[in-house]
Amino acid sequence: MSADPEATDGHALQLPPSEVATERSPAGDGIPADGQAEVHAEENGEGDEENEEDEEDEEPKLKYAKLTGSLTGVYRNGDSTSAFAVAGDKMVMGTHSGSVHVLSLPSLQGLRSWRAHTATITSVSVSPTPPPPTTVRSEKGETSVLTAGGSPAASIRTQSTQPRTTQAARQPQAPAVPSTPSNLIYIATSSLDGHVCVSSLIDQKDVLLRNFARPINAVALSPDYRNDRHYLSGGLAGQLVLTVGGQAGVSADANTNSGLAGASSGWLSTLTGGLAGESVGKDTVLHSGEGSIATIKWSASGRWVVWVNEEGIKIMRSHLRLDSEASEDAWKRIAHASKSNKKSWTGMAAVWKARCEWVNEKTLEEDVVGAEESREAVNGTKVNGNGTVKSTASGRRAKQVEKLVVGWGDTAWLLHVYEGGISHNGQRQVGSADIIHKLQFRDCIVSGISLYTPSLVAILAYRTRDDDDKLIEPPTDMPVKGGRQRHRRTGLAPQLRLVNIKDGEEVDVDELSISRFETLSAQDYHLATFYMPAPIPEKAIKDQGRGALQAVWEASGGGYAERLFASGASVMSGGSSGPDEKTGRPSVTSPKSSVRGVTPTAPQPARKVIDAHPYMETAGLKLIMQSPYDCVLSIKRDKTDHLEWLTEHGRYAEAWQLIDTHPEIIDSSDRQQPYTTSASVPGTPSQRVNQDSLADFFADTSDSQSSTVVGGLPGYNAASQKEKRRIGELWLQRLVTAGQWSEAGRVAGQVLGSSPRWEHWVWTFAQADKFDEITPFIPTAAQPPLPSLVYEVVLGHYIQADRPRLKELLEVWDPVDLGYDVGSVITAIEEKLQSREVGEDSVEGGERGRDWKILMEGLAKLYLACGRSREALRCYVRTQNGEAAMGLIRDGGMVEAVGEDIPGLLMLRVTREQLQTATVSDLEEASTEALQLLVEEAHRGTIPPATVIQQLEHQGPPFHPFLFSYLRALWNGPPSKDDANPPQHLAPRRGTRDRRIDEGHALVEDHADLAVRLFAAYDRALLLTFLRASEVYSYERAAQLCEQRHYVPELVYILSKTGQTKRALHLIIGELGDVKQAIEFAKANGELWDDLLEYSMHRPRFIRGLLEEVGTSFVEPVEIVRRIPEGLEIEGLREGIQKLVREYEIQFSISEGVARVLTGEVAVGMDTLRAGRRKAVRFEIVLERHGVGDIDLAVRDVPTSVPGGGEVLKVGKRKVVAKSVRPGHCVGCGDGFSEDEREPLLGFACGHVYHLSCLMRANPATADEDAIERLLVQLRNKDPDGGGGGYAGRSVGAKVAHAQVIKKAVRGGCQFCVVPDGA
Repeated sequence: MSADPEATDGHALQLPPSEVATERSPAGDGIPADGQAEVHAEENGEGDEENEEDEEDEEPKLKYAKLTGSLTGVYRNGDSTSAFAVAGDKMVMGTHSGSVHVLSLPSLQGLRSWRAHTATITSVSVSPTPPPPTTVRSEKGETSVLTAGGSPAASIRTQSTQPRTTQAARQPQAPAVPSTPSNLIYIATSSLDGHVCVSSLIDQKDVLLRNFARPINAVALSPDYRNDRHYLSGGLAGQLVLTVGGQAGVSADANTNSGLAGASSGWLSTLTGGLAGESVGKDTVLHSGEGSIATIKWSASGRWVVWVNEEGIKIMRSHLRLDSEASEDAWKRIAHASKSNKKSWTGMAAVWKARCEWVNEKTLEEDVVGAEESREAVNGTKVNGNGTVKSTASGRRAKQVEKLVVGWGDTAWLLHVYEGGISHNGQRQVGSADIIHKLQFRDCIVSGISLYTPSLVAILAYRTRDDDDKLIEPPTDMPVKGGRQRHRRTGLAPQLRLVNIKDGEEVDVDELSISRFETLSAQDYHLATFYMPAPIPEKAIKDQGRGALQAVWEASGGGYAERLFASGASVMSGGSSGPDEKTGRPSVTSPKSSVRGVTPTAPQPARKVIDAHPYMETAGLKLIMQSPYDCVLSIKRDKTDHLEWLTEHGRYAEAWQLIDTHPEIIDSSDRQQPYTTSASVPGTPSQRVNQDSLADFFADTSDSQSSTVVGGLPGYNAASQKEKRRIGELWLQRLVTAGQWSEAGRVAGQVLGSSPRWEHWVWTFAQADKFDEITPFIPTAAQPPLPSLVYEVVLGHYIQADRPRLKELLEVWDPVDLGYDVGSVITAIEEKLQSREVGEDSVEGGERGRDWKILMEGLAKLYLACGRSREALRCYVRTQNGEAAMGLIRDGGMVEAVGEDIPGLLMLRVTREQLQTATVSDLEEASTEALQLLVEEAHRGTIPPATVIQQLEHQGPPFHPFLFSYLRALWNGPPSKDDANPPQHLAPRRGTRDRRIDEGHALVEDHADLAVRLFAAYDRALLLTFLRASEVYSYERAAQLCEQRHYVPELVYILSKTGQTKRALHLIIGELGDVKQAIEFAKANGELWDDLLEYSMHRPRFIRGLLEEVGTSFVEPVEIVRRIPEGLEIEGLREGIQKLVREYEIQFSISEGVARVLTGEVAVGMDTLRAGRRKAVRFEIVLERHGVGDIDLAVRDVPTSVPGGGEVLKVGKRKVVAKSVRPGHCVGCGDGFSEDEREPLLGFACGHVYHLSCLMRANPATADEDAIERLLVQLRNKDPDGGGGGYAGRSVGAKVAHAQVIKKAVRGGCQFCVVPDGA
């Protein structure tokens, strides 16, 4: 791009820096430097035929629908469209007959039509741009449009009542358009008849018609036209004209026309006689002299204007949003991009109509890549989220950037336009623009352009080369009556291409189905975009009330339009005072509303149900292609379309995975509202797969029963699951047809679920003998369960063919859960075993009896499943499956069945080879659990020992180790909790013996002789224990057995029990030679000492032992020494005698010391006894009295003191339990003591006090009432002279008698204290 030579600021167009711009042009021309900035989006010369099939298989990015059927009113009377524009929720079309049609989106409902021109309309402009429609989606899937309530504008009055005289005014009145904020717009059209018509949508009288006397190709209304009355126009005259002002209802000639300036006509002139000055408007030529102007576009912000003439692309600063100090910058050009210098452009620059569009980044579709990465890759620079460019120069503020795409001829541009600032040389710039990307096409002319995503540009391509890459001659125009052109039929169907704007790669190319495309040229096609916001859930509005509805309307743009038209706010800043100090934004002035007679209102939003094409209701950016005879809609394909495409192309695996991940797409497609018009026929129809052949696959009750509510959508599960099964069946059928059985089996387990179709597919695999491929994937937890035949067929196959696999299946396939017929499988296994093809001795896989064991254990499991536990136990016992058998016995209550085959029970974990070679301990360890079970049942009486002994003895000597272990376990009883391995040869003491041990002893003693024989054979230590503990065995047989085995200690014990002590002693001395045992035996049998001495005299070792062990306890050592034969040499005799003497000395010393200690302790005890008997008992009188004459007495024990300060022997006191007695009262009678007591009182160390008579009555030895009365009489008869007439006298006789009486009374101690047992 080059600097504009006519620019008033004198600054060249700024190009992006090398690290930012991907395409650039040097200053002064529009040709890319070194040809590197251009990206040619073209095919290879001859094409690659090998890639044609791959391209056909590539999924399209867009889907299409014709809207022509909804536009019948536009094409009435053979009319055709020539101009087209989409703005917010409005679609405006101009026709070749000069008519204008305005439709509401998305319903395509006609709002108003009028005849504005007498010739072809060339362009359409709308101001201001209305907001996009706001829709609400109900829970039932019904879509309604949210609109502001309004009234028809038929009664709007204007300042003048002069009727219009123009042709447009003489048209019949159309139905009034509702006065809603979205409808408060102006529509401008230009025409070949040289006129520009600006009309209000709602006010049919608010119309302005201006004659420029030359065909006008483009018109653009100011974004603030309602307030500033500015618009631009241009055409074949080559002048860019700014028109300001003009009165409604006036048809005036432009003052740029020589000779016609100031002329006017119209219905208003009949009253005023014409208007002058501002009343007829003012026209200013902003640019001219570079050929006809094809396109004019005002940016959304209003700052910039782009127009294209025969020389190139121009960008100009407008009058809007200017600060007061920058007001002179209005209408200054800032940039120019020259046209291409190719030969093909010679003479065609004026023919090709340039297409321009300012980009709204908020409405673009998303790229697959991240937003930031996509934005940076496409823009060639880093852009902030607010649309500002990050400046690379320090100290430079961020610039606002607006993006522009231009398509002209075979070239497309992407430009960034920046606001002005201070340049590097200190001068102020109005603005600048950069070419970011430039694309050139060799096979088409750009008939429409729009940025679809941040990285993809949509191109409506008019093809100039056919499928064979041959150049097509341009059509020859033949003028006909009416100004329309007739072309030769040489055109091809147009294409919509999605092109990567960075490298020119065509991502998607679709040929459009357009009527009569052969007769159309590139100028006849138009491309526009329509953005549909996502619908608002009705639930959100209900939850937040009507205020939320109003807020949604405000946020969606309706509130902006409403405020804009109601307040008359302007974005024009000509009379402003600069930016607002608080917000920093340009200030806004509010001139008086130009819509006269209309009272601004704030209507409340309302909902209106629409009947629109489903594609129009879909949220997102839509591409609308317009030809003179057709209107085609294109939207981005969603997951539902992706699923349909995958299914059509046989990519069932991806289709199934898509539904599994996003089941909601099936529900959304089923709930889509049908669109009944003919316009819903897709422009690129596709053929759906015939589903009738698989209808019977899903005609089961499970579909209706599985309908649940998931995520708030009824029928959600049923629809998605049914579609998954349908696609899964197709997937399976393809794999089976291709012979991919392994993959087909895996897929069957994935897609069939619990469908009854399993039976069909199992039969399919079975017929092909592919059981191994399908079996691992047959479900085991299906709800509802699969047909039982599915499992029975598979099990029957593996019973015959593969027993190890059968074992795995029986472990997984529980017949109770799966419900297959157990009886039929049992019958098949039994027949296989009876056929003798499989036996215990057969060898499979190098293992003996492998298959036989598998079948038997499988049979046991099946027996258990049908309640035949005894048969199952027999199978486990035969196969020696100890874990299963013991578990069944303990948990299944099969103890009684154990008695039928005890040898088999013991052999559960013992092989035949082990039975012949293993030791007793090994066999016992292997059969511990079975032995413990038999012992427990013997105690319970379920399996008596006689039964066990009988069955094991019947098996012969090989089973004697088991019989021994059984009897030993019975004898020893249960193991101790503290000692896991108690000694087996020690019998518990009788006092602490457990009851179960006693029971076990009794059970073994019933078979005592067998126990002696087995204990003698396998456990000699236990034999001696048993011989000593039991008395019921045969001594004769036991002695004979011990003699045979030469068990001397056991024989000695038996002989001693039978009275043959001398023989036993001879065996101890002769066979054992154990001196200590012989001496102990002699101690137990005292009559054997002489025999022991006699037998020992000729044995020196025994003599020495006798001298060392006997001592003086049993026999005199002198007697032993005397009996020693003379001359007998005894080794260690001296040491023996010395030991004997030392023992005597030690024994004498100990005895002497003990005697001395005992004498001393006796003396101390006697002294203590005498001192204790002589001590008195102290009585204490308590002064407190309870009544007249009563006193309280307390008794205190006096410490014992031995005369001479000797030691007092400590004597333990007895523990007594004393009852509480009131102090000062007799314990016997309970009467209180008084000072006049004449009867003696006796007190004890325990504190209890008695009357003498009461103590005597309490003591059973003195409880004689007559004696007590006589005693009391004698005590009262006191001798006054001190004689002995009574016990109370002072004579010695009286005192002795009195002491005697007291001694008898106190002999028994305190009768009130109780001495516990053992105290």
